[in-house]
Amino acid sequence: MSIKIGIYGYGNLGRGVECAIRQNPDMELVAVFTRRDPSGVKTAFGDARVLHVEEAKNMTDKIDVMILCGGSATDLPTQTPELASLFHVVDSFDTHARIPAHFDAVDAAAKASGKVAVISAGWDPGMFSLNRLYAGAILPAGKDYTFWGKGVSQGHSDAIRRVPGVKNGKQYTIPVGAALDAVRSGANPDLTTREKHTRECFVVAEEGADKAEIERQIKEMPNYFADYDTTVHFITEEELARDHSGIPHGGFVIRAGKTGVSGEHTHIIEYSLKLDSNPEFTGSVLTACARAAYRMAEKGERGCKTVFDIPPAYLSPLSEEDLRRTLL
Repeated sequence: MSIKIGIYGYGNLGRGVECAIRQNPDMELVAVFTRRDPSGVKTAFGDARVLHVEEAKNMTDKIDVMILCGGSATDLPTQTPELASLFHVVDSFDTHARIPAHFDAVDAAAKASGKVAVISAGWDPGMFSLNRLYAGAILPAGKDYTFWGKGVSQGHSDAIRRVPGVKNGKQYTIPVGAALDAVRSGANPDLTTREKHTRECFVVAEEGADKAEIERQIKEMPNYFADYDTTVHFITEEELARDHSGIPHGGFVIRAGKTGVSGEHTHIIEYSLKLDSNPEFTGSVLTACARAAYRMAEKGERGCKTVFDIPPAYLSPLSEEDLRRTLL
């Protein structure tokens, strides 16, 4: 029997989830839900049923797990609790500082409805979170480091595009090589924000715009660029489309720890990702977590969960016997 999936929101992430479902034979896409006019939405494979979001409440008996593909800033804080009152759900809420409050709101809704809700699934939070947990448990006398990139930051790219005079733009987050080398050496350095990452911006300016002023506003933008060494390149729309059309990302989670009678031995645990498509990879994580949500629900679990609460075997389509035989 296949797990029946709904996709709530259809942008880059929703498209990534649709692609991931095609690679999982134990899953079936029932419908895509959009705030736009469904007749104007073209899905990746062209055969998915597309409905307006208002139709979701009428599909509770047809969907096992709803995968939410909205944004963390304004969509998921309201959508996840609302939909957790109707479905088992999975989201990719990624505002780290607000995860505890989001968890509490979703947990209350899911417990009241008897549903399972997995939040903050993806690669950070998500896969990186698990690796930080495992590494810290194994090497308690140590220190964690997380580096992001080289990759496109969609939030920072959006911030660039909101600067007056900017027609289009894209921003890359880049780890500082010297900082990475110092961490990998086991030196456990204390690194500032500026020492860990740089930011590189590719900007298409509107005709006649003051490029010097655009550059100043970008470099001095608080919470986005002011704390980083930032480079701004002005390019044409054609160059942006030709050279920067993808959405790659990735990064590293590293823990350097000590063992021995006097801490004489150094150990480095490193987990890395290099992603051609951030939304497609994130969609693949969400899809695996949808399987886990379904299995937890079948076992009688209720309420909000994170990747810390999911037994690894629940993520895999393989049976427990096959996992022991082939992977253990």
